[in-house]
Amino acid sequence: MKAKNLVAPLFVMLLWGSLFPLVKLGMNTYGVKSLGDILLFAGLRFAVCGAVICLFALARDRSSYKEVKHSIWPTLLSGLFAVVLHYGFTYSALTLCDSSKTALIKQVGALFYVCFSFVFFREDRPTWQKLLGAALGFLGIAAVNWNKTGFSFGLGEFLVVCASFCTVFSNVAGKNALKKVPPVTMTGVSQLFGGALLLAIGFALGGKVRISFEKSYIFALICIASVISYCLWFGAVKKGELSKLFIIKFAEPVFACIFSAIVIGENVLKIQYLVGFLLICFGILLSELSSGLEKTLKK
Repeated sequence: MKAKNLVAPLFVMLLWGSLFPLVKLGMNTYGVKSLGDILLFAGLRFAVCGAVICLFALARDRSSYKEVKHSIWPTLLSGLFAVVLHYGFTYSALTLCDSSKTALIKQVGALFYVCFSFVFFREDRPTWQKLLGAALGFLGIAAVNWNKTGFSFGLGEFLVVCASFCTVFSNVAGKNALKKVPPVTMTGVSQLFGGALLLAIGFALGGKVRISFEKSYIFALICIASVISYCLWFGAVKKGELSKLFIIKFAEPVFACIFSAIVIGENVLKIQYLVGFLLICFGILLSELSSGLEKTLKK
């Protein structure tokens, strides 16, 4: 990938990395505790973001919505995985795990895609490098969850892994939708659908979110970062290869650790975090080198 094509995805990683501690800060500030509260808070975020993006897309190019009806199912499927399931799992996990740890474990989804992309695309074949990469990745997850008493993998970590797989499925569905639908329009529709569904579920479960005017800037920052990052990301997904973009996703936990230390004062200087990050990075890079070698040989 050329250097100029790295700028937008890396900026997205910076924004996504900042969202982990911002969301955790918002949940603590607004008294988000129960499952209903969590889903309502997530739904409010994406309903607002989706509405803003949809209005922007409508003002910029009204004709773009004509293509949505031809790709409505992959668009809604992307919203289901990227918003409803992904953030339902992620927000729930953030009540149980550090934001920096959550960001690290979520990279298992990227590793899964690069190593097992043949599940989605027949032309991609499994190789020993990819399988070794997968093994290193799972060792990395184990390292992140290692402490003085041994290996620890609870409900919070399990929810993060579920969220990471939802990320993969949402991007595969989004890639299909983007063949016809402009990135901004698809982002708006999928987020508005996902946000509305989360709001409905959150209300049904009796959720409450108390956003005071004095502390509303936290929610505003979350929404601004979300709008910009997802529009840029799906623009990159439309033009680039998912496997290469997932490689760049490993910058996300680096930014998450930095912002977690700055915003909420988390202790990110843990040796198991560094070991886990290096193992996961090496695993996915090994897998990507294997993919590049295969393409070279085919030529």
